[in-house]
Amino acid sequence: MLTRAQLQEVSDTMKQMFPDAHCELTHQNPFELVVAVALSAQATDALVNKVTPGLFEAFPTVEAMAAADVSEIEALIKRIGLYRNKAKNVKALSEKIVNEHGGIVPSDRASLEALPGVGRKTANVVLSVAFHEPAFAVDTHVERVSKRLGICRWKDNVRQVEDTLMKKFPREEWSQLHHQFIFFGRYHCKAQRPGCEACPLLHMCREGKKRMKSQQVTT
Repeated sequence: MLTRAQLQEVSDTMKQMFPDAHCELTHQNPFELVVAVALSAQATDALVNKVTPGLFEAFPTVEAMAAADVSEIEALIKRIGLYRNKAKNVKALSEKIVNEHGGIVPSDRASLEALPGVGRKTANVVLSVAFHEPAFAVDTHVERVSKRLGICRWKDNVRQVEDTLMKKFPREEWSQLHHQFIFFGRYHCKAQRPGCEACPLLHMCREGKKRMKSQQVTT
């Protein structure tokens, strides 16, 4: 596990590398964000951003989405993996927002997680981005980076990773640092080809050190 000074270095480095890190899912309001995040499960943000403009043009309000046929939603998002199940969830969560929340996306965790297709990660993103509530959503990038750097244990599940990150970093930094972890993992510390040789955190990265040593042995 990293020391307090090392954790501060991680935070400072993330801020320096990606000062403008942000949610890359295109959206205009909390409802569009909920839908976009729900669609992004096991799909890239870039792919989601290709299908949501057409989806929101066809069904511009939560009421319109709730009234849509599932087949219509499917046709507009079929390029995304698991699109049939996601289409059902999008319609169902829209209906729930209309029927139980007066057409307004709820701003509390319990109500968000009660929406079909919305888990803790999606709720965290919506709370943070749409409602500016401190949250540390853990996606594959956040999980990978935090484990490679030794902030979390390899065996930790997603909830344990989230709890550890919230414990290690100040509450007021969670939301922005969450995006910076994502950018770091998406554009630098990639799953298959991480930029270890040019990484300012290599000296504390257990995965990076192993990779570099392996390269030296093979050469």
